[in-house]
Amino acid sequence: MNEIRKAIMGLFHIPDKVRQSEFDKVSNEVYQHQLQSNSVFKDYVSSLGHWSGKFPVFLPISAFKSRIVMTGNWHTDKVFFSSSTTGINHSKHYLKSADWYNYIAKSIFESRYGPLHQWRILAILPSYHEQQQSSLLHMIDHFIQSSGHPESGYYHGKLPQLIDILQRKNTAIKTLLWGVSYALLDLADAWSGPGLDSRVVVLETGGMKGRREEMPKEELHKILQVGLGVSTIHSEYGMTELLSQAYMTGGDRFLPPPTMRVMVREINDPKNISQRGRGGLNIVDLANVDTCSFIETDDLGEVFSDGSFRVFGRLDNTQLRGCNLLYTEV
Repeated sequence: MNEIRKAIMGLFHIPDKVRQSEFDKVSNEVYQHQLQSNSVFKDYVSSLGHWSGKFPVFLPISAFKSRIVMTGNWHTDKVFFSSSTTGINHSKHYLKSADWYNYIAKSIFESRYGPLHQWRILAILPSYHEQQQSSLLHMIDHFIQSSGHPESGYYHGKLPQLIDILQRKNTAIKTLLWGVSYALLDLADAWSGPGLDSRVVVLETGGMKGRREEMPKEELHKILQVGLGVSTIHSEYGMTELLSQAYMTGGDRFLPPPTMRVMVREINDPKNISQRGRGGLNIVDLANVDTCSFIETDDLGEVFSDGSFRVFGRLDNTQLRGCNLLYTEV
């Protein structure tokens, strides 16, 4: 397992032209290991009978709501819980090592944005703070500590202070304003005067969490661009059940990190999986080496020939899908 982990870490340090073949190699090793040592994944694959698909089996994401998804036997270091507007039926992701998650999250961020110590991190994530056991909150905690800037921190409930900081022109500081969608809209409503400094990056994530009406990402970004006076809105794609994040740094597509690959499946035929096209999104997340790296998500989207992808929203009636064995409560 240590050799596999080293190979996953190595994906951040090899040229793009050889990364795909190395990803395939590591992915196959992880798949075979998890088939043997992950009882939930093994039972699900067995329940399908003969698998004739071109690509591996992907575990429905609902498994994380009802089972402990674990490869091998190990002591749990930390558990992440998903957010839920109803307060029930959370997904639970058990971690063997929080330090591994910290390494993956930091490596992915720095591969897109450069060293964290060069950034001031201003976060407005009120709903995640109410929940506490969020993977996003854990990641931002780590980023704030790694930033080391005295003003890095959380600013929900401190809108006037946040606005004051943002309105100070300081071209020597790169600032990342990271917020859940509805909180950024609240900031845009309260904003007045000139637009944000050009060295401020606005990054939205997390949706409306029942606080505002959901809207297409393009519409959200347009409102934030106008309200905050910026030309581009960035976005982060992540979830409780994954340890890797994808970032949108402009335009309308997410770019997977070195540890992630996104595929698309036919909604009515989960064995019909393609490397590009529209449908349900399947994700290979090698960072999930201790749980399950092959996840059938509930997201609808489109995958392009360069591996980038868009997300359109969630599937309807997802609770009816999957295998009955996934709904045995732990």
